[in-house]
Amino acid sequence: MDAPNVIPRLILASASPRRKALLREAGLSFAVIPSRVDETRVPLCEPAAYVRRLAEAKAGSVSAGHPESWVIGADTVVKVDDALLGKPADRHAARRMIERLNGRSHDVLTGYAVQCRDQRVFFSDCVSTRVEFKQLTAAEISWYADTGEPLDKAGGYAIQGLGVFLVKRVDGSYTNVVGLPVCEILAFFIDKGLIGPLQDGRWQRKMMRGEHHGAEA
Repeated sequence: MDAPNVIPRLILASASPRRKALLREAGLSFAVIPSRVDETRVPLCEPAAYVRRLAEAKAGSVSAGHPESWVIGADTVVKVDDALLGKPADRHAARRMIERLNGRSHDVLTGYAVQCRDQRVFFSDCVSTRVEFKQLTAAEISWYADTGEPLDKAGGYAIQGLGVFLVKRVDGSYTNVVGLPVCEILAFFIDKGLIGPLQDGRWQRKMMRGEHHGAEA
């Protein structure tokens, strides 16, 4: 946890460095409190509903302990041939995933949830982005899998890293492929009147309650 023993106004319920970077680059100030949700306890269902339920569970687990704060939860999966690809267990699994995506299009789905228990707000949605891989050689697939980059990435690749060379086309939200649909999240906060125009590179909070005196992400 990046900010212990404080009551932050905005919390990201994820330890993902990619999600932290996206929110920071978008100008939001927030604390990080990773959820402790056991993802294996969330039953599989239709992909969009599945990632939404995971996001809701993650946000809910942190929101329960910080009811006055606004909590963001998220989960990302890759869908191809009606199968869901999560994070590969090892480099061999990563290689198999990339081989499956090679020269084809697939969907990246991110479920996101925003909760504030004191305000009785429990919102969730799913954003889908279509991604097309170029035709890769066996050597390219092996090289990328052996870099180790795919190991903690849904679908076995990082579009914001070395894996950018795999991607021929993106149809939809780029940040969604990285792991968080930033446009939709900011639109939610703006629509709710929670943040105002940028000032000195930061969104100005308008209705978020409480003071934040600890370190921010």
